[in-house]
Parts: sequence; C-alpha cells; structure tokens
Amino acid sequence: MHRLDYARLRQLLDAVGSKAPRIAVLGDAMLDLYLKGDVDRISPEAPVPVVRVRERRYALGGAANVAQNVLAVGARCELVAAVGRDTAGAQLREMLADRGAEPHGLVDCDRPTTTKTRVVARGQQVVRVDEEIDADLSGDEVTRLLDAVARAVAAADALILEDYNKGVLIPAVIRAAIDAARAKRIPVVVDPKFRNFFEYRGCTVFKPNRRELESALGAAVDVSAPQALPEVLARLDADHLLLTLSEHGMALISRDGGVERIPTSAREVFDVVGAGDTVTAYLAAILAVGGTALEAAIVANYAAGVQVGKAGAAVVLPAEVIAAAGA
Repeated sequence: MHRLDYARLRQLLDAVGSKAPRIAVLGDAMLDLYLKGDVDRISPEAPVPVVRVRERRYALGGAANVAQNVLAVGARCELVAAVGRDTAGAQLREMLADRGAEPHGLVDCDRPTTTKTRVVARGQQVVRVDEEIDADLSGDEVTRLLDAVARAVAAADALILEDYNKGVLIPAVIRAAIDAARAKRIPVVVDPKFRNFFEYRGCTVFKPNRRELESALGAAVDVSAPQALPEVLARLDADHLLLTLSEHGMALISRDGGVERIPTSAREVFDVVGAGDTVTAYLAAILAVGGTALEAAIVANYAAGVQVGKAGAAVVLPAEVIAAAGA
C-alpha cells in the first residue's frame, strides 16, 4: 500500500489550478432530467401511481458529466461528442457553456440527444425513461467527429475516452484518437464499456470497474492473485490498469509488473452516482501536470471518497480533496 505525501498532493492540485491544462473529453454525452413530486393516488387508467411533479431539474450525464468534473478540478476542457438537433441538445450545450466548456467539439447528428428522465416520488425512483439511439455513428457524422477529435487532441494536454456504448466511440474513432494522443505524447485515460472493451490498445490508464472487467473477460477476476491482473493488462495492451473495487478501493497494475492496492478513503457513503466520472477527471488532470499514474490514482481515490459522501453526481473541488487528505 502506498501513501502520497500531503505536500506532494497539494503541489499536484495547485499545479492543475495554476497551469490549467487543456483536457479533451471524447465520448457519449447525455442529459439527465429529474422530475420530483408526490404520489397520493393510483391512476384510474392503469395500476400505476400518479406523480404530481413539483420540481424539474436537469443535470449533465455521461461524458458531459466528466467534462464538468474536469472543469471543477481547475483544468480547461473541450468535449467531443454527438448531440442531436433537439431541445435536449440545446439544453446540454447551454449547460456546458455555463460551466466554461469549449463548444467546438460538439457534432450535430440526426438522432436524439441521449436523455434519461427519472421520476422520483418520496425519495424513491418510480420509473426511468431513456430516449436514445445507440447504434454506431456512420457516414458524414463519423467524418465530422474525426475532424473534431483531431482538432481537440492537437490542442490538448490529456485525453479522456468516456464510453457508454451509445455509438460515438466506434473502433475507427478510438484508434484515431489514441494514435493522435500517442503521437503528441499526452496521457490517455479510458473509461470503457463492454462493446469495444479491447479496442483501446496503447492507452495510458485503462479504468474499468470489477463488474465491467469480469463481463468482458467472461470470468471472475481474483484480485488477490498476483499473476492474474498483469495477464489482463497484457491483453489490454495499456500502460496501466486501474481497477476500481467499490468499497475495497482500487488496484493499480503497471506494465513494469508493479501492483499497488489503494484502500478507499470514503468515511461515509451517501450516493455512489458519478464517483467513476470524478475518478476519471482527477486521473487525467493529475497526469496532465506530470503526476505519475500512482499519484493520479491516489488523488482520484481521495476525490471519489469525497464524492460518495454527497447527494447525486455533485462535482468535487480540489479544496475538498486537500481537506480529505489532511483529515
């Protein structure tokens, strides 16, 4: 187990604030809509509750949430994503602009903006409605996306690939993005999903959770066996594998054979929504200012510990991470 010196942690986070590195986030952007209300009767039309909506709230989801987390760390951010020509797309663009994200990488496409509507009554989710088309992008949309990727990576100090299996991160886009980043010698952080799990060869940090890794491998992973994870890393052809293990923290496996266990820093778990996005953002920001993969993982672990103590996918500020590390 490795601990990061408190002074070094502050130095890294201060460097992000002072240098404001530019981080390109490429992936599936979503809009989350929360409808909150009360239930006091059952519908006469069907045996379902009638929710009288009292509050409507929008939130950024998917790669868009990663982008706002990157901005919260103190870095600059350009989000490269496909957005529909619809009201949800306009809402997503407006929210990103309000947070200071650069808008040039948003590509208009002929599909709805992925929107997840959650109906909540008395603190309980009643139903979730997903509006989306998750088929792979094709044709002119891919061409325009590749142009946006090339521009964003050329100006970036780090690249995040955020995959939610919604059709943006197809193999051609993944390969072009990683090749461009490697040619520029900037770090690449990948948050994968099942569909293209083994397409991210050459990335710097590959960050699945245990369920995602086991699903892709088709077998359970014994994290206590020293030889198991390096074999997985070799198959992924990444510099580092950062396996997130929920309440058990993280395991960082490196190409040189090093295996580090990072215990969770969470004192109280209120809500795990968005914790993975927080980890991804802090990983990329610390790598962008010259931190090692282990240093980045430790800082990101502190950030995740803060995030799970909050309600919803709230962003985590560097001052909160510093306070958590010093507690």
